[in-house]
Amino acid sequence: MGLASAQTQATPATLTVITHDSFDVDKKLVASFETANNARVRFVKGGDAGELLNRLVLTRRAPLADVVYGLDNSLLSRARQFDLLQAYRSPELAKVPAAYHLDDAGLLNTVDYGYVALNYDRAYFQKVGLSLPRSLDDLKSPQYAKLTVVASPATSSPGLAFLLATVNHYGEAGAWQWWRDARLNGLKVTRGWSDAYNKEFTRNGGRYPIVLSYASSPAAEVFYADSYDAKKLPAQSPTANLFLPGSTWLQLEGVGILKGAKQPALARKFVDFMLGGSVQADIPTRMWIYPAVGGTPLDPVFKFATLPELSAVKPSLTANPQRLVDAWVTQVLRAR
Repeated sequence: MGLASAQTQATPATLTVITHDSFDVDKKLVASFETANNARVRFVKGGDAGELLNRLVLTRRAPLADVVYGLDNSLLSRARQFDLLQAYRSPELAKVPAAYHLDDAGLLNTVDYGYVALNYDRAYFQKVGLSLPRSLDDLKSPQYAKLTVVASPATSSPGLAFLLATVNHYGEAGAWQWWRDARLNGLKVTRGWSDAYNKEFTRNGGRYPIVLSYASSPAAEVFYADSYDAKKLPAQSPTANLFLPGSTWLQLEGVGILKGAKQPALARKFVDFMLGGSVQADIPTRMWIYPAVGGTPLDPVFKFATLPELSAVKPSLTANPQRLVDAWVTQVLRAR
């Protein structure tokens, strides 16, 4: 009986973590967490963040995982609406500046933040001799809309962030008109960020030299170049940010524990792990966003991650983003 009991205790518990498709953490760090907690971590990719949330809503009576990473400040209200998360406020959250906290209850603990922004391919614009657009009004014109690809607000968190930015800038009626005009003039809308950046952007063999991505993406372009050397950085990145007024958005991503989690104690430890120093230092050059914990060092390549000036956000805008998504589907996608 004693031997059987010891064997049972030695059997690792399985923690299931569902994430968006862009999640990436060093496998050695995950292995260290597993060893320290006698656990096995099973990761499930849930699609882009909007798709991930939809899956969680549909499976809320039989949760797919214990922990979710990748829901953000534009999706939290819907997660609250469907009561998907149980509160846990990690002690590590004390190291995160208060301005980046997602909510007071701890439904989501902020892991990282980034700036959703338009990027452009320098070589394309130099080759064709075309000046850059200077405003969102320029961007919706036939000259530029046909050069631009963005992710859908219905399935993508960057897409939703961009939608919120346009509504914040123009108001609802003005935003729907902007989107209708832009689509009529050739704006491409893809299902998610990966399709937009990795398939449709000219840097990756696509047709569109303007893409919705992140303000840190130009740094990633330098980092992944064959000749990258942190001590010999190039003069500029092959891509750059296009900070058109009203086009950027601060995105806060978090980790939380799902209601119905089978391993709640282990889930709490994983939340702490995501906010720990090792993971925070690993985040910037893996997911190309900023670590939430203040003072975390950045690779020198982040000099190419220029920072935007953000517009003040109307408080009502994030109260029910799903209403705006539904209106976008009706007013833009189904408009004739």
